[in-house]
Formats: sequence, structure tokens, C-alpha cells
Amino acid sequence: MSEPTAAHRGETLTYFVEGMDCANCVQKVERLVGRLPGTGEVRTSFSRQTLQLHLDETQTPRQSLESHLRSLGYVPTLRSAAAQARPPQHDHPEAGHTGQDHLGHGHSNHNHSSHEKLAAGTPWFRGTQGRLVLVSGTLLALAWILSLSLPALGYAGFAAATLLGVWPLARKAFVSARLGDLFSIELLVTLAGVGALLIGQAAEGAVVVFLFALGELLEGVAAGRARAGIQALAALAPKTALLLEPGGVREVPADALRVGQRVQVNPGGRVPADGLIVAGTSHLDDSPVTGESMPVSKVAGDRVYAGSINTDGTLTVRVEKEAADNTIARIIHLVEEAEEHRAPTARLIDRFSRWYTPGVVLVAALVALVPPLLFGQPWPMWLYKGLALLLIGCPCALVLSVPAAITSAIGAGARRGLLIKGGAVLERVGIIKTVAFDKTGTLTAGRPRMTDILAGPLPGTVVERSEVLRLAAAVESGSSHPLGRAVVAEAQAAQLTVPTAAGAKALPGQGVSAVVEGRTLWVSSPAAAGSVLSLPNGLLQSVEVWETEGKTAVVLHDGSSVLGVLALRDEPRPDARAALARLARLGVSTVMLTGDNPRTAQAIAADLGIQAQAGLLPADKLRIISELGKRGGVAMVGDGINDAPALARADVGVAMGSGTDVALETADAALLRDRVGGVAELIALSRDTMTNIRWNIGLALGLKAIFLVTTLLGYTNLWMAVLADTGATALVTANALRLLRWHGGRAGGLDTESPETGDRNTGTLNTRGRAAGQVSGAEQ
Repeated sequence: MSEPTAAHRGETLTYFVEGMDCANCVQKVERLVGRLPGTGEVRTSFSRQTLQLHLDETQTPRQSLESHLRSLGYVPTLRSAAAQARPPQHDHPEAGHTGQDHLGHGHSNHNHSSHEKLAAGTPWFRGTQGRLVLVSGTLLALAWILSLSLPALGYAGFAAATLLGVWPLARKAFVSARLGDLFSIELLVTLAGVGALLIGQAAEGAVVVFLFALGELLEGVAAGRARAGIQALAALAPKTALLLEPGGVREVPADALRVGQRVQVNPGGRVPADGLIVAGTSHLDDSPVTGESMPVSKVAGDRVYAGSINTDGTLTVRVEKEAADNTIARIIHLVEEAEEHRAPTARLIDRFSRWYTPGVVLVAALVALVPPLLFGQPWPMWLYKGLALLLIGCPCALVLSVPAAITSAIGAGARRGLLIKGGAVLERVGIIKTVAFDKTGTLTAGRPRMTDILAGPLPGTVVERSEVLRLAAAVESGSSHPLGRAVVAEAQAAQLTVPTAAGAKALPGQGVSAVVEGRTLWVSSPAAAGSVLSLPNGLLQSVEVWETEGKTAVVLHDGSSVLGVLALRDEPRPDARAALARLARLGVSTVMLTGDNPRTAQAIAADLGIQAQAGLLPADKLRIISELGKRGGVAMVGDGINDAPALARADVGVAMGSGTDVALETADAALLRDRVGGVAELIALSRDTMTNIRWNIGLALGLKAIFLVTTLLGYTNLWMAVLADTGATALVTANALRLLRWHGGRAGGLDTESPETGDRNTGTLNTRGRAAGQVSGAEQ
């Protein structure tokens, strides 16, 4: 029998790795851990500085793993199982507030030796890297002053500044080489600094290590800015909540809340958990979670989200999600997934950089050795040029060019309610040629209203309108589909007593059935009902008229006869027409795929100016997506269980924020604001990001190419050569950080006002998702 693998006999560990907060750091840790025996399933998170792996301690004890990480300058801390289950909590002024406190802002609080994250309000020069820059810079300045009058002392000062800056780099370079990473950035800078001393160029060696340390400091500051949005999001949920108990109100930790408990949210406080309002009316500011700018009026029965701000009334909320599964935790999880699923361009750059640095080192060695050995050229001059080439070989800017832009773009998207599951997804969105939309809950608001009820006299039945509504509501009572909810809401508004239903079953694309008052009833689409029953001509004529008006008809029937017909209309979202027009301006074609009847679909499509294919089952949507994919990239936008296969098959699946959990988990991206315009914003964000990446790569390689030529021609000194890396790194980072200020793309964001009414479209995040397997009687 074969020896069991680590994945079968080890355990999964999660570490907080202090200092692993840049793209190069993540690569270094992954390479180190990947080389150790007994490790597998290695996952790193830049934004949370975490390392997760499966470790077989019979091959590599965890103490050995931690020792290796420390030797590289990182400080690993093993997280407990409870800590792994919770969303991250950072030291933030708001973090200690209860759900009733007022708002505050701050930053996280972790230190380390390179790219540290300082406590809120701590100046950069208090950190280790900041102190190193200040001390080496001061020595450099003093040495320069001394060199003007006392050259010998000046040279000693330059040498001291060089050694001070080189020492920590040399230690890291030695450890990296011992662990298999021979051509590390620290090694290149160390060789350049020490080499400059050996050939009598201490002043330039001091400038080289100072500029490198300064670049590391700036990179750390930039990395902190890129993470700030997600860390601030993690701090939104209050740490305590006001739990309602029979004896009164008690303050408890928010992460101790359990599903079904009730909490009180006072005016001015934050909602402590995702839940459902059971009493009270108020306006809630969801902007911290969804990015929506306008407060939304909510009443009993509406959803609320952890971190949202209650602006006026007192609310009683029933907890629906525990802390580890609330909206904020899911957003953070999506961002972490985004880091793990790297863009193809990032993977290409990683592979290129593995060959690029050794190649430059080889060229530098040839430049330093060949002319003196074969052609009798002076050693100092060619050694100097070789050292300059070593600095040009540092791949910092190149390695940063893609992940810095991707991280910034995903953070900017999250603030606008655009959740993207990875750099690969972000890259694919930009090349989409066709977007296929579901109708109900996607292009339409998903809040249909009852317009007509047709009851007896129908052949074989004498049923009152109220009886049709009562029985249909009973069948739909277990459904969370918008059409089903509309039927139930109408019955409640009419104050009808709805009987209990049993054995509810969903038939995707056809309807739903249940046992009501001892008999099996169905609420089906007319086509599904017509396949098992003979529908009267009068009924069919009424259905045809309704459908041409854009209404959806559903038939209530038992196994032998029709009991009634109900008509509902779901209005298009206020921004749908403008969103589709913007997609057209972006060169993207659109099509509506729906299970609804052709006449209703065409009425909605004509109003929006989009092509439509109707009467589709889930398998039909899957087939059409496959056909569209042959013509170029295709995206599918939907919200329901029946959309999940098409979302998975499309090049990019996009779920509306009001969609089911199945759709949200299957999709590659999600629109929290519940606006069709988010699709155009996704595409614009992707294209802007890829433009940014192309500029970054061009800057990184272009500057190196220029300095390579000027070095060989003798025009570049060492401190200028290090600018080929440090300068390019600063430019690439600054360019990538521009994406943090992204506000809708070059074409501009969509107007949030309805062009028809001028009303503000608050884009309320409605997560009344369907339970698995439950759909409306009329398939969307």
C-alpha cells in the first residue's frame, strides 16, 4: 500500500504572518512553504496577512515552519479555530463600540521589520523601516558634509551608511539562499552595496541601499493604503449588541449572537448582525456595506445588514446570520478568494520574473568579467557596470505591476458594490462581447404586483376570486420567488386566511405544487398547465391579452381542472434602459433569456431595447450560453436557482445581490447594489484595470531597458541604476493606487435617477433569496 500523503494525515493550520503584506512577500512565503516536505494546499492572503496550509508534522514540525518564516523576517502567529471562523477584527476606533455607538475611523495595528502596519495615528518614522531610512539617510547626509572638508572621514561615513543598510538585507539574502531562493532581491542589493565598497565607491553604495530602503518604506505605505478599504470594512460590524430577553435588554458580544435571537438597534447605532426587521420602521444607511449613497426606508419584513447605520427609528431585528456568515464576512471572503485566483497576466509575469532575474545576473557577470579577462579592459570600470546591471535586475516593479493594480481594482469595486472573485475574473470581464440577462429580478425589479385574477365560471369549476387567491397563496407560501411572494402579499393585503400547505415541490421552468386542504394543487405557467390539462379558449384569450401587456400569467389547477388564473406585472428596473445603452456604447451586445412566455418577454424587451429569447428551461439557457460563447466572451447575469447552471457555464457569471445563495456562490462576481448598471461598471473597471496593468508593465520594463542601454554605454552610475528599480516601483505603485479612486470608468457612472420619474434609485440590497429548490409558479 502506498504511503499516505500529507493531505490525508496532517492538519490545516492558519497563521497570521506579520510582515507578509506585499506581492513580493507573498511570493517569498509561498516559495518557502512550497519547498518544505509535508506541506500542501498553501493559500495566502495579502489583505489579511494570513497563511493557510495543510501540514504533515511527521515531515515538517510546525516549529520548524515557524522558524523558517522568522528567519526571513516574518512573525507567524497561529490562529485558533475560533479566530479562523470569525471575520477579522483590527484595532480600529469603531471596533470597540457597541451597536449603539456613533461612528469612527482608524487603522490597523501590527508592526514588523519591513512593510509594517502601524497603529492608528503613529507616524511612519516610528516604525522599524522608517527608523532605518532616517538613520541611514542621516549618516548619508553627515558623510556628504564631512566629505567636503575631511574626505577620509566622509568615506568612512559612507561606508558605515552602506553597511548599516546592507546588514539586514544580507541576513535575509543568506536565509533565502539557504532555503532555495538564490536570486532574491536582497541578494542583488547586497552584492551591489558590498561591491561598491570593494571598488572604492562607498558613496554610491550608501545611496543605493538608502534608496532601496526608501523604496521598501514607500511600498509598505502603498500596501497599507491598498488594504485599508477591506480592513475598514472588517471593522464596520460593532463588537457588542443589545440582546432582547424576557427579562429585558442585555449587552452581549456581537459574535456570540445566534440565528433566531432578537436584538434592539437604537437610532444612530450600527446593526450588529444580518437579520430581518420584526418591529419598527427606520431609514438605514447601507453605504458602508453596499456603497449605496442614499438611506433606504425599511419596515418589518425587510432585511438589514451588519454594519449598516440606523438613522432614526428604533428597530427590533431577528438574527438571520451569525458573524462568520454575515454580508461583511462574505465580502471579505470574496476578496480573499480574489487574491488566490490570480490573473493570467500575473501568472505570466511571475513565470517571466523567475527567468528574468537570473538572466540579468548572468549578463551582469559576463559584463563584469569578459572585457577584463579577454580584452584587457580595466577591472574597476567593468565591475562597476556589472554592479549597476545587478540593480537593474531587481524585479520589484515588474512583480508589483499586476497584483498592485488587481488589489486596488477589487477594493475600488467592493466600495461600489461590485464583488469580484479573483484577478482572473477581473481580466476576463473586459473581453466580454455579449451579456445575457435573466428577466425577473435582474432586468426587472423582482417586486411584481398582482393586476388581475380570473376565476369561475370556468368549465367544471365555480370558484370565487378570493378563493383562487387564497389557494394560490397557500401553494406559494413556501416560495421566495418574487412572483410567489407577490401572490402571498396580495392574499395578506386582502386579509384572507391562507391554509397550511404540505409537500411543496418546485418544478424548474414549470411551476410549484403543494398539498392544500387534502388535495394536490399546482401553480404553473400556462404552457406547463396546458401540457396536462385542456385550457378553455376564453382563458387562453385572456392570457394572451395580459401577456401582450407585459404581464405574467400563472394557472391554479388540480389534477383535472383549472381553478383560476392570476396575472402579475414586474416593472423594469429604473436604470435598466440606461445600463443597456451604456453596454452598447462599450461595444457589448445584450440578450434577455427568460423562462417567461414569449409575449410578456417581448413586451419587456421592446420597452428596454434588448433582444429576447423566452420560454426557456434551465437546460435551454445553458445551451444558448454555450452557443454565444463560440462567438466570443459571454457573461450571464441572473439571480435564481435556475440561473446557476448558466452562471457556471458562462465565461463570467454575475449574480444580482438580491439573488439566491446558490446563484451568489456559483457566480464569478456579484452586484450588491442590485442595479443593472453594475454590469457596465464591471466591464469598465476591468478595461481600466487592464490599461493600468499595461502601463505598469511598460513602465517597469521600459525604465529597465533604458537603464540597461545607458549602463552599457557608461552613462549610468549605481544610484541611478537603483532608480531603475525603486523609481519604477514607485511609479507602478502610484499608478496602481489611482484605481482606488475609480468611480465608474471612462464613460462615467450611470445616473442614479430614473430618467422617467427623476426619483432617486436607492438600489436597495434585497436578499430575499429563494430557498433551495423553490421557485414561483411561473418560471422567470
